[in-house]
Amino acid sequence: MVTPSQVIEMIQGGLPDARVQIDDLTGGGDHYQAIVVSAAFEGKTRVKQHQLVYGALQQAMATEEIHALALQTFTPAEWEAKTQAA
Repeated sequence: MVTPSQVIEMIQGGLPDARVQIDDLTGGGDHYQAIVVSAAFEGKTRVKQHQLVYGALQQAMATEEIHALALQTFTPAEWEAKTQAA
């Protein structure tokens, strides 16, 4: 089982500037929902952004410590616009 704080640490290990919010969807520690905001996403498609996050979680995903991840990624500007609109 991987804790939410461990997932955050793994993502920030691959994307040091990332702001990460994690929710454990089932309480079992293997199904997560994540919001990741990083300048590293600038100019990249959503697919490439998600690949960056999955790359940081590769070990945990390969061993199925993380079985499922619902992922939303944003550049800092996109996140600011989203939070201003809310």
